[in-house]
Formats: sequence, C-alpha cells, structure tokens
Amino acid sequence: MTTSPPPPPSPSGTPGNARPLRRLTARGRAEAHRVASPLELFFDLCFVVAIAQAGAQLVHAVVESHTGEGIASYAMVFFAIWWAWMNFTWFASAYDNDDVLYRVVTLIQIAGVLVLAAGVPRAFEEHDFLAVILGYIIMRLALTAQWLRAARSSEGPERTMALRYAGGVVLCQVGWLGLLLLPEGGRYWLFLVMALLEMCVPLIAEKDHPTAWHPHHIAERYGLLTIIVLGETIAAATVAVQSGIDESRSLDELLPIAAGGLLIIFCAWWIYFAVPIHGHLRTSKEAFVWGYGHYVVFASAAAIGAGLEVAVEQAIGKAHLSTLAASAAVTLPTALFLLTVWALHARHFKVGLTQQFVLPGTALLVICCTFLGEWAVLATGLVAALAVATGTALTARRTARASGSPATGTTV
Repeated sequence: MTTSPPPPPSPSGTPGNARPLRRLTARGRAEAHRVASPLELFFDLCFVVAIAQAGAQLVHAVVESHTGEGIASYAMVFFAIWWAWMNFTWFASAYDNDDVLYRVVTLIQIAGVLVLAAGVPRAFEEHDFLAVILGYIIMRLALTAQWLRAARSSEGPERTMALRYAGGVVLCQVGWLGLLLLPEGGRYWLFLVMALLEMCVPLIAEKDHPTAWHPHHIAERYGLLTIIVLGETIAAATVAVQSGIDESRSLDELLPIAAGGLLIIFCAWWIYFAVPIHGHLRTSKEAFVWGYGHYVVFASAAAIGAGLEVAVEQAIGKAHLSTLAASAAVTLPTALFLLTVWALHARHFKVGLTQQFVLPGTALLVICCTFLGEWAVLATGLVAALAVATGTALTARRTARASGSPATGTTV
C-alpha cells in the first residue's frame, strides 16, 4: 500500500529557518490558511521602488509638456514591472516551497527589478531602455529557472506545462533585445508585438494542464500590491504638497488638491476592497481575464499619484501646461480605475441596473469634473465619496429587504 506525501506547509517561515532543498511540487488549491509569505511581501515592496520611479518620470514628462511620450514610456515600463510581478505571483501561488534555492532565486528577481528601476529615468529622458531590458531579463530568466526546477520535479502534463513556460519565456527575452537594435520609431510596434506574445505564453502553456494556483492566495496578493501602490500614491502626493507649500508659502491653492486627492485615494481603497473576489476565481479563464485586467488597475492607481503631483506643480506655477491638462492628469486615471474595478470586481456582485450604474456613472461624472478648473480635484474626490455612500446605501437597502430587518452593506 502506498500513500501520497502530505501537502507542503504554508510558506510562513522567518529569515534563518528556510527549509533545505526539496522537490518543487505543486501545492493544493484547497489548502487551508494560505496567506502571503514574508518573502512575497518583501518582493512587493521592492517592486514598488520601480513603480515610484515610473510615476516620478511620468510627472516630469507631463510637466514639461511631453505628455504623449511620457504616457507611452510609462505604459512600456509599467508593463515590464507588472508582468514580471504577476508571473512570479501566480508561480508562487502554485509552487512556493520556501526552501533555500527558492528564496535565492526570488531574491535574484528582486535584484532584477532594482536594475530595472535604476534604468527608468534614462528610458524616459533618453529613450535608452538598456537597463530596463537588462533588469527585466534578469527577472524573467530567474523565473525560467524556477519553471525548469518545477519540470524536473513533475511528470506527464504538468511537466509539459512547466517546460512550455520555460521555453516561451526564454524565446520572448530574445525578442525583447530587439528594442535595443531598432530605431525609435519601430520600438513601440515591437513592444506591442512582444507584449502580446508574452501574454500568450501562459495561455499556451496551460492549455492542457492548469497550474495549481490558490484563489484566496491570489486575491490576497493582488490586494496587497493594490494597497502598496495606493500607499505610494499617498506618499508621492504628500511630498508634492509639501514641496508646493515650501514654494508658495500658501495653502489656499493646495488645500483643495490635498483634500480631493486624499478623498480619491481613500475611495479607491474602499471600492477595491468592498467585496471579496476570490470566490469568483473559479476557472483559469476567469482568473486570466481578472489577472490581466489588473494591469490597468495598478497602472491607473499609480498614475493618480502622478496626476496629483502634476496638479500641485501646475497650481504653484512650475508646470508648463494648462489647468485643464493638469486636472485631466487626475480625473482620467481616476475614471479608468473606477471603470476597471467595476469590470473586474464590482459588477459580479451587483443586483439591478441601479447598482450596476453606480461606478460607470461615477467615472462619467469624474471626467466631467475635468472642466471645473482649480476645483477639479476636490470635486473628483467628492464625487468618489458620493459613489461610496450611494453604493453602501443601496447594498444596505437590498440586504434589509432580503432579510426583513435593517442592515448595513459595503458593496460599491
């Protein structure tokens, strides 16, 4: 009589007690008490360094009236950051065994993102993507090593899946090197092609055998990065307001921006975490759409902070752009965040047309706030707060009707 080995314990070890080398086998989707590990939290914090660099350079580009180039560079750099983070997150959800080699390879990926972060200013200012691509390749090849290790520890369809991942990632890195060789006009087209190819790798690799990712763990990991990105947004906006006060010695121009920005970020947190999403991640198809869609969630959340910095710079006369453009730098990413969170999260929990319309209608009103001049940011924050209040009231009313007693709700 043979018995199967017990599932690996949750990777909750602390520094100094990593497990010796062991097989990198898949974990169970039904594993209880699966939470993010200290290594994963450290990983996220280091990635936010690169996100902060991208946001700072976006601010500089917009303030200097290079908005189009700035947005294009931001989209490219943010894709590299997000895609490397996302691939590691899903791999770790399925295979994290927290042994010495796993930790070392993960730390190499962290080193890669720091190399990428160091190259962000040159990518924006001189269109030199050497350090960005080098950092990205370090991260991706480190993950390839993890996939090869998983293939060595498995057999059958799972082994084939792991080898497809490893092969697909390596081939894509060869393509990314073309960004260093092509003239500037062709880089954007190559980027689009390579981004699509990168996103096809998981679809091809898992077509016969999906990875054993854990729904609750994945939802928590995405939520944690959202919190960290919103925290970085608050930090960037706070520094901008402080700098503005030092420059203008007056709060009159900056108080509406500070108050509105704080409301926007608070509401963004509330709306994202209003409903638990892990129960919706039942199939790989649903998970792929949800996971890929978070590129817009993360990018827009980080761009809100950049927009608040632009609004401050314009208010104190340091930005070479109009009040309308500065307002749009805040309202457009806010509207995009609201629409994307509705599409990925909230709509699955709505009942009736009224509830479904709250977030899309709020996004439309936020865009209208763009034309309110110096009050645009504050108006955006108030509209977002009204959306939270409306969604909460509608949910409470529906819950009360269903139960026949007063109730409270938090769905937005």
